[in-house]
Amino acid sequence: MLTDEFGRDVTGVRVSLTDRCNFDCVYCHNEGLGDTRGPMDPQDDEMTTDDVVRFLEVAEEFDVDAVKFTGGEPMLRQDLEEIIARTPDSMEVSLTTNGTFLPGRAPDLVEAGLERVNVSQDALDPDDFAAVTKSGAYERVLEGVDAALEAGLDPVKLNMVVFEHTAGYVPGMVDHVAENEGLQLQLIEYMPELTGNPEWAIDIERVHEWLAERADEIEHRKMHDRKRYWIAADDASDGASKSSGTGRGMVEIVDPVENPTFCANCHRVRVTHEGYLKGCLNRNDDLKPMGEMSKPEIRDAFHEVVEQRVPYYGEYMVRNEDGHWVVNEKYLEDGPDASAAKN
Repeated sequence: MLTDEFGRDVTGVRVSLTDRCNFDCVYCHNEGLGDTRGPMDPQDDEMTTDDVVRFLEVAEEFDVDAVKFTGGEPMLRQDLEEIIARTPDSMEVSLTTNGTFLPGRAPDLVEAGLERVNVSQDALDPDDFAAVTKSGAYERVLEGVDAALEAGLDPVKLNMVVFEHTAGYVPGMVDHVAENEGLQLQLIEYMPELTGNPEWAIDIERVHEWLAERADEIEHRKMHDRKRYWIAADDASDGASKSSGTGRGMVEIVDPVENPTFCANCHRVRVTHEGYLKGCLNRNDDLKPMGEMSKPEIRDAFHEVVEQRVPYYGEYMVRNEDGHWVVNEKYLEDGPDASAAKN
């Protein structure tokens, strides 16, 4: 297992298979690369099936035990089932998708080895959903969630980005997952440093406080120092339990913005659709090419990106005398290794 200089073991990888998407969500940051989606047809710059599998085989050598496939919309890749089937057996395989292609494909994905799925759903109202996603596919997303559950991908975790446009739907979405067995909810803090429009951001701590008041159990996860809130449905009986999945829903908050604790507990590296490794979602000055994707080249790049991983908040970004976050100068040009050599 590889460990960075801040003591963070790398146990997971997040692999973007494409930057193409059939949605145009107003908050999209395209895995930190910016809103760069191109034509809907397959592009020459995307990693091939063999490239992705070869990378994962090298990651397995370093005891990486989990992979999440993302995009863009990863289900635009017609080879997704093959990629999953060829993923090393030692890895847990999950997928983040907008859900529109799950009807008809969910059973094949499960047969190939998919174990978990996150489906983006930012509102329970079709019109507001369309305003956020620039898509009229609301009903198709609901069908995708049902298809995933029917295929055995239970629980299905719904992803909801929380910002000015969606904050009013949080209570309804919490009730939705509490009342529907097999659903969980992941509330993701809006990241203006990647998408702009800082005026859209809300105080995520208020969401934490509201959930804490409603929860009958709060669970702490080591990964990213996250909290999980178990919320009973309004009409749940006193005997409902999380083990039964009846009348009780799990809500988790992903709150990375200005959060050193979140960054200190990050154990993932990311791969762009073009085959670059990156140690941090928020940075693109740490991209490491993997050459022609031979195993020796992948190994060298993997070692290098882990050696140079830096917690974004608390290290790459530090507070100045006025309490504002500013870039730590020692990481601006040469990276931590060169800086250390000078000192």
